[in-house]
Amino acid sequence: MDKYIYFAAQLPLLVFDKEPALGIEKFLEEGRKWLSDSDLKLLSGVSINASDPAKPDPSVLREYKLYEYTLRNELLQYRQSLKAQQEHKPQLFSPMVLKEGNPLDVEKKLLQLRWQLIDELEFGHYSDMDFFVLYYLKLQILRRLQQFDKEKGKEKFLTYTEMAYE
Repeated sequence: MDKYIYFAAQLPLLVFDKEPALGIEKFLEEGRKWLSDSDLKLLSGVSINASDPAKPDPSVLREYKLYEYTLRNELLQYRQSLKAQQEHKPQLFSPMVLKEGNPLDVEKKLLQLRWQLIDELEFGHYSDMDFFVLYYLKLQILRRLQQFDKEKGKEKFLTYTEMAYE
């Protein structure tokens, strides 16, 4: 575990919506040098899309998964209430998060909510396995943000809307 301190110390700071100096592949490659096989296996299975907490998960991962599950349910209930023309006030976010901006802006706001949770969960974890799990979740969020391309999105939108009118 002592060597985990050295691994954590060499990792660059991650900033929301800024390209990281270290990508996911390089992070896992470095992890192979420093982490135990079981910790590396656990880390490799971590996903920002997972929403089913499991007992063997580290506590911060269980908390993240529970948050993800709750967030998705809140989104579902909110959208169902709109369809039924009823009012629903989400607990995890303001309805303005979903009302203001285009779908890309909304997606970025939802990713930022996840990032904020991870920031909160990081407190007290500076070089343990929980730290690496949270760091890896942040890397995945940054990768997702990098995949958004306005031009490609606009092109697809125009293609699909043109097909709808043909």
